[in-house]
Amino acid sequence: MDKNRIKSIIESILFIWGEPISLEDLAKTLELKPYYLKSILYEMIEMYKDETSGLRLTVINDKYQLSTKPENYDYIKKITKEKNEKNLSKPALETLSIIAYKQPVTKVEIEELRGVNCDSTIKGLLDFDLIKVSGKLDRIGHPKLYSTTDKFLNKFGIKSLDELPNLDEIKDAQEEN
Repeated sequence: MDKNRIKSIIESILFIWGEPISLEDLAKTLELKPYYLKSILYEMIEMYKDETSGLRLTVINDKYQLSTKPENYDYIKKITKEKNEKNLSKPALETLSIIAYKQPVTKVEIEELRGVNCDSTIKGLLDFDLIKVSGKLDRIGHPKLYSTTDKFLNKFGIKSLDELPNLDEIKDAQEEN
């Protein structure tokens, strides 16, 4: 496989995964030797050092993660603050509903149901303290599990998840209309 193609695949995986992923997991996924993959990852680290990129590739204990450059933090903070001051968006409500009914649930499972990337939506819900990381799955990459918080219950005026509307009743009511 062409080196540029491998870099493209790695970048996509790191972007969609959003969490640090081990060299071993990447090597297994790409069916590459770890030492070869490591050399490609270091090329990518150098590539992201270019000032025209707002991203960086970080390494901690042989786990790799795509993140934003620290020098852009003030701008990121400004826009996320403005966004957080608004009410929940439709995508945030959809994501929150999925988490509420399916919890604990991974980001990948949420994205499969919604059909779109949910990184920023999940981050916003975490920032609002409406959801929390409630654990990690014991599989490749150890994806985080998300659940709702007490603040979620309070915001929606319910005492427990048992008070959530029954999905079958909602579906029946929609079919009647």
